[in-house]
Amino acid sequence: MIRRASRSVVGTSPTDRLSPAAAYVRMSTDHQKYSTENQLATIRRYADQRGFEIIQVFEDSGRSGLRIDGRDGLQNLMREVQTQHATFKAILVYDVSRWGRFQDADEGAYHEHLCSRAGITEVGLKFFYLSRKAFSI
Repeated sequence: MIRRASRSVVGTSPTDRLSPAAAYVRMSTDHQKYSTENQLATIRRYADQRGFEIIQVFEDSGRSGLRIDGRDGLQNLMREVQTQHATFKAILVYDVSRWGRFQDADEGAYHEHLCSRAGITEVGLKFFYLSRKAFSI
């Protein structure tokens, strides 16, 4: 599922603009502690504090992170990246396990590499994984 999000842009000069970002949220069952809503709320707080504007939200609810198959949200995100239609410059993900629990570590790295090649970077980082250790909730 893709959700379009918007927020007013601070200032008028290019240096005052917020950096456009996509959020990716995933959970495999309805019983998980970190629902997609909770993940997105945390990502939004992080974005607000760090100068990002969430312009798109990609979501996979009730989907395993073991493979990309059946994960329409991640597939749509990657399609935008690969066709160079992405208007975002960063991808915010609550933590690495939400991006995926790929059995082959190279698979997850491959998707990150495709994003990097397409210029989806911010402050030298490809992805910002948010967790209690990296970001105070």
